[in-house]
Amino acid sequence: METTTKTQLLIKAIHVELENAYEDTLQEVLELLKIRKQEDEEDERDFEEGLKDIAENGTISWEEIKKEMKKDVA
Repeated sequence: METTTKTQLLIKAIHVELENAYEDTLQEVLELLKIRKQEDEEDERDFEEGLKDIAENGTISWEEIKKEMKKDVA
């Protein structure tokens, strides 16, 4: 409920600012929103690919990673 209230307040504040914004500012805001959406979609795709890779190939234990790191330092 608290998150919804915060979101609603942010939307109202943004709306007030957008009403007074220049057209080029509005275009920039729209582009930023599109970029953010695209990045979120890419993140979701990468996450799903990571899960698929883990299911197919398994994972590396922390002990193995530490051993490899020690080799690289030596």
